[in-house]
Amino acid sequence: MNKYELCLVVNAKIEEDARTEAVDKVKALIERFNGTITNVDEAGKKRLAYEIQKMREGYYFFIQFDASSDAPAEIERRVRIMEPIMRFLCVRVDA
Repeated sequence: MNKYELCLVVNAKIEEDARTEAVDKVKALIERFNGTITNVDEAGKKRLAYEIQKMREGYYFFIQFDASSDAPAEIERRVRIMEPIMRFLCVRVDA
C-alpha cells in the first residue's frame, strides 16, 4: 500500500450541500478502489492564482489515503468528469 494525497478545488458558486456531496463521492471512489482514507482537510475558500471557468475562488480539500499503485489512475479518471470539481491533483507521499 502506498500513501497518496488528493487535492481538490471545488466550485465556490455551488451550495454547501452540493459541495459536500461532491467530496463524499470522491471519498466513495477511493473506498471503491480499496483505498483507506486516513485524513480529510478542508482548507476553505481561497482565491485562485488564475481564473478557471470564469471563477476566481474555489474551495480546497486535501484527502490523504492509502491505496495500491493502480488506484490513483482510476480515481483521477473518474474525478476528471465530475462537474463541481474544477481542478485536482493526486500525488504519492513519500515517508
